[in-house]
Amino acid sequence: MSKAGLRFDPRRLAALVRKEGTQIMRDPSTFLIAFVLPLILLFLFGYAVSLDTPRTRIALVLEDSSAPALGLAQAYRNSPYFDVAMARSVADVRGMMVDGAVRAIIVIPQDFGKGATRGKAPPIQIITDGSQPNTASFAAAYGEGVRASWAAAEGLDGGASQAVPPIGVNPRYWYNPGLRSRFFLVPGSIAIVMTMIGTLLTALVVAREWERGTMEAMMATPISMVEFIASKVIPYFLLGLASMALCSVLAVVAFGVPFRGSVFALFAIASAFLMPALGLGLFISSATKNQFVASQVALLAAFLPTFLLSGFLFEIASMPWPIRLITYAVPARYLIPSLQTVFLAGDLWALILPNIAIMLGFGALFFFLSFRATRRSLD
Repeated sequence: MSKAGLRFDPRRLAALVRKEGTQIMRDPSTFLIAFVLPLILLFLFGYAVSLDTPRTRIALVLEDSSAPALGLAQAYRNSPYFDVAMARSVADVRGMMVDGAVRAIIVIPQDFGKGATRGKAPPIQIITDGSQPNTASFAAAYGEGVRASWAAAEGLDGGASQAVPPIGVNPRYWYNPGLRSRFFLVPGSIAIVMTMIGTLLTALVVAREWERGTMEAMMATPISMVEFIASKVIPYFLLGLASMALCSVLAVVAFGVPFRGSVFALFAIASAFLMPALGLGLFISSATKNQFVASQVALLAAFLPTFLLSGFLFEIASMPWPIRLITYAVPARYLIPSLQTVFLAGDLWALILPNIAIMLGFGALFFFLSFRATRRSLD
């Protein structure tokens, strides 16, 4: 197999691909990783993981029983952002915040009604749980917003209508008007799935040949290195495309993610990303020659960087600059925005083509490394 004089033979390649396909069919774990595990991950990211702020549980301390205080309390009860528990003193609900039962305490003070009768919007007290900063900021902002809206409706000084800006701002969000986190988490989860299939499965193929003792038989056959590597890549390339298609259909049908692009663009992006994913997995497999070690290296080299450094959950712009430099070496960094563009915006080739070119460049590099590692191991 290491002889340079061997010519490429399509019939030999077809036979090797059939052999690899038969081996995949006889291995149930391959189908579990390729189809069952992606479905589990997709449902987890679609339903369990959400960046949308739900109804926040708060305690409303009503120290005044006047009509204005009761009106403001009713405004908090009617708010779609809060789940309100009523109390008469802060001491009654302090333990609830310590236990995590409520995330904020809103206090309507005793003299609230007197101030409202004089045409003023009296201040309120908002106590938040700082152990969850995002929820605390949300509760404080929306708590003040409910008070300001109520004061404006009552015509009180200090309401939202008292400070009319000279320029009216009417925000409009493109592509995801509802700001639903599922619409960008689900396409991002497809990148996680493709990374697992492309890298984890191929990280085991050459190592499995060495562990089972079949590599010596492969070495005795008159096949070229290109045929050997292609026979290991083509079945998993098709398997990755099939899994991506299944996840995309589920994203649209089960999760309601809009698909505004074309199927051609989707498969072009997926095919470009599978090249570095498969190349990295094959390189790991050739270099380690052990399935357990290969799986652990694939987890560290592919899955974790894709999960943490690709912009899937954490914005790259908010990372420290040394980490931002590292993200340029993560192929999924270029896949996730391309998938989100195809799903939410459409075929914006000016954005997609540069990412495809970068992913193909990574693929060429990883296949070169895998070719070198495999050739050295067979000499």
